[in-house]
Amino acid sequence: MTTTQDSQDFAAYLASLPRIFAGAAALFRDGEGRVLLVEPNYREGWALPGGTIESDEGESPREGARRETAEEIGLDREPGRLLAVDWVRWPGQPPLVAYLYDGGVLGEDELGAIRLQESELLSWRLVPREELTAYLPGSLGRRVLAALDVLAEGSGTAELEDGYRVH
Repeated sequence: MTTTQDSQDFAAYLASLPRIFAGAAALFRDGEGRVLLVEPNYREGWALPGGTIESDEGESPREGARRETAEEIGLDREPGRLLAVDWVRWPGQPPLVAYLYDGGVLGEDELGAIRLQESELLSWRLVPREELTAYLPGSLGRRVLAALDVLAEGSGTAELEDGYRVH
């Protein structure tokens, strides 16, 4: 039987633990291998469809990637295999663990069905591999390139730190 004091002690212990952010995204491509990027309206630059995992509600990374993709671009698809996990350090902020799933190849019908979440996104575009780092600088660009390499290799998951492969 748990006492009130035990519950309070455990709550205090949990509150003392370090915090991290967690996010999940999907890597969609078209038939030419171009990557689907979205342009947020709340910050500069481009991103992948995805976002924050709602861990307070018990959401898993896979569930978060699916929910965020459905919310942001209107495509409700089960994510494919996990392509990359990245531990990203931000100065003065808790670290981010970012999960990147295979969203698959989108046909013309699916591309035509994209409906942006206007409260968060301005536009979308398909970007070839050789231009990705111009749109996605830093660890996100490296993460996407590592995920594309994993897809080309046909198996495995890229373990990354700040977008660089650990193994």
